[in-house]
Amino acid sequence: MDDFLAARSQMALSLGFHIIYSCIGMVMPVFMAISHYKWIKTQDPVYKNITVAWSKGVAIFFATGAVSGTMLSFELGLLWPGFMKHAGPIFGMPFSLEGVAFFIEAIALGLFLYGWNKLNNWVHWTAGVIVGISGVASGILVVSANSWMNSPSGFDFVNGQYINIDPIKAMFNKAWFSESLHMIIAAFSATGFAVAGIHALMIYRKKNIAFHTKAFKIAIIFGAAAAILQPFSGDLSAKNAAKRQPAKLAAMEAYFHTQEYAPLVIGGIPDTAAKKVNYGLEIPGLLSFLVHDNFKTQVNGLDKIPVKNQPPVAVTHYAFQIMVGIGVLMMLMGGIYFYELWKKKDLLSKPWFLKTFIWATPLGFIALEAGWTVTEVGRQPWIIQGVMRTSEAVTPMPGIQYSFYLFSFIYFSLSVAVIFLLKRQIQMVPELYDRKTAQP
Repeated sequence: MDDFLAARSQMALSLGFHIIYSCIGMVMPVFMAISHYKWIKTQDPVYKNITVAWSKGVAIFFATGAVSGTMLSFELGLLWPGFMKHAGPIFGMPFSLEGVAFFIEAIALGLFLYGWNKLNNWVHWTAGVIVGISGVASGILVVSANSWMNSPSGFDFVNGQYINIDPIKAMFNKAWFSESLHMIIAAFSATGFAVAGIHALMIYRKKNIAFHTKAFKIAIIFGAAAAILQPFSGDLSAKNAAKRQPAKLAAMEAYFHTQEYAPLVIGGIPDTAAKKVNYGLEIPGLLSFLVHDNFKTQVNGLDKIPVKNQPPVAVTHYAFQIMVGIGVLMMLMGGIYFYELWKKKDLLSKPWFLKTFIWATPLGFIALEAGWTVTEVGRQPWIIQGVMRTSEAVTPMPGIQYSFYLFSFIYFSLSVAVIFLLKRQIQMVPELYDRKTAQP
């Protein structure tokens, strides 16, 4: 493994793990605050027990997210010094503000965890709300920094120099809103379905049904609503990519030849040598419509992009297809849930319904990882779109593969620890949480 591949692999591994930790850590405080609010309003002890149980999960993911996020910040400087040398002063503001949001979240979480029976109920609840708001704000700020890499702005690049730097313009670049919206909705969808799936499993096993039923309903309301909204934010992101990253859009669709009535390809195996897609289903004109709201308008294909500037087509296309396929499935599941809820049917007593959500537990995170792959691989060979190549940013230091092996071990060990702690929390529900007075 050469150093360049090792550096990219390490960054991909780190981001792949961190995105799961951070999304759960961002969304679970919102679920926790909703459950806490319901307890304050109804005095139903089950809601307090759910809040206490979920707060332990929030603490676990806050800690793991802090560790993985800190490692990532060091990796940016150590693996990509050429990038940070020039980009740091430009897009450093959202990272700095994310640090402020992190510390606010840490303070509020401390107040929430240790404020039971010490703070006024509404003051205590407000601390939980601040945890949720700070987590979402952190997510938006980090995605803002990433969106700058896809749509660089806030500087002039003259004779290899970055001048006239405007950090505000860089932070609020033309891609930040669509990417942040898409990411936040994806986080709620993935986490909502995952949490609902775990509680559905417990209901299916007939364990602590009242506790898990109420928890399932809170999680799935958010997960299903987000899954239904996700295609709309995805459409906005795709239109943005078509304007600013046409090579990424062409790779996503494995779209080789520029033409009018551009077809949308569903599935298929890209053949980059023959410049065609085998076994795919083509829908004539649909790509033109999705990009330009007109079935006839021409869409630029990979033939308009120099080969040296094209991203890996197969990886980008497969990841995009996985993301969209799972997204459509989750959207349908969310629609069915709301329809049956409207009909007032008792779905949680039906084994087929519970099994469906049990099997769907990991789907949102698979789609999340696939979407992140599209974002990062689809931008290649650039680390800053159209300005700096990834190969120009990598560290000249040798032996990066050993760092990759070490970080792989750390992340896998961290994940084993998280799984162990979460499993123990779930197993302890009957003893600690499913009773009249759960101990915080």
